Amino acid sequence: MARIELYTTAWCGYCVRAKSLLEQRGLPFEEIRVDSDPHFRTRLQELTGGWTVPQIVVDGEPIGGYVELVALDRTGDLARLAA
Repeated sequence: MARIELYTTAWCGYCVRAKSLLEQRGLPFEEIRVDSDPHFRTRLQELTGGWTVPQIVVDGEPIGGYVELVALDRTGDLARLAA
């Protein structure tokens, strides 16, 4: 199984949706809360190339945020990527 990292904040509705989608698909993930880091946007930009949350990384490869996660799920690529 692939390692899925989910960078989130407490106030992000899309983070809640991303977690819910991964849970519905039975895909384990590590949630990394960045809201206590005042420079989290800079950190995310360096780690993933994106500055919004959620940011999702699968086996070290950034896939984007919630919209990209849903797109991967709709095409069946999420299941293949996470296998």
